[in-house]
Amino acid sequence: MSTIAIIGAGPGMGRAIARTFGSRGFNVALISRSKDKLDALAEQLGGEGITAEGFAADVMDRPSLTAALEAAKARFGAIDVLEYSPAPHSPVPGITIAAPSEATVENLQPQIEYSFYGAVEAARTVLPAMREAGAGTLLFTTGGGSVDPIPMLGNVNAAAAALRNWAINLNKELAGSGVHAAHVAIGVWIGEGGPVGIPTATPEQIAPLYWELHEARDRAEAVFTG
Repeated sequence: MSTIAIIGAGPGMGRAIARTFGSRGFNVALISRSKDKLDALAEQLGGEGITAEGFAADVMDRPSLTAALEAAKARFGAIDVLEYSPAPHSPVPGITIAAPSEATVENLQPQIEYSFYGAVEAARTVLPAMREAGAGTLLFTTGGGSVDPIPMLGNVNAAAAALRNWAINLNKELAGSGVHAAHVAIGVWIGEGGPVGIPTATPEQIAPLYWELHEARDRAEAVFTG
């Protein structure tokens, strides 16, 4: 049975992606900071017939992230799909938002640690086994600002754009290996109550895109605009 590891798993996109893959027979390794919340989500998915387990880790603490992925591999045997989409829906220490002219090394570095370095560490943990198997999928999520930046998110978008560039380049490097990497840019407000004039979509509307990228393996980037 195949396994997907979802980094940044929560009640929004993480749960929707877990359902999308879990309903197709995948085991689901859920990774985020709160073990209690992960256990509750795993129990909910289990009630829907999906085998899921939580592994606590902080993407800002790279050894804990590596340990969680290794624990998931020990539990499920292998990780066939990695999905990286941590999102600070609740305040994260050291994470602030700044316009381009207000960007500093101090407020950029935590964004880079959160969005980019965590993704690199996660990929390095699972990629050797994928290469050896000649199969695997790496999916990295950012907001639409990584493609079309938004002034109020100057430092956020810069870090996300670094992840986007690296993910697309990683896919080029992996060509012919059987491993596929792709970037997903979500250019809508997820859920209800978004800013006026910004299109919205539910996690359930977005999640099928991840399965399409995994199955088709024909593009290194998808931008969801509704």
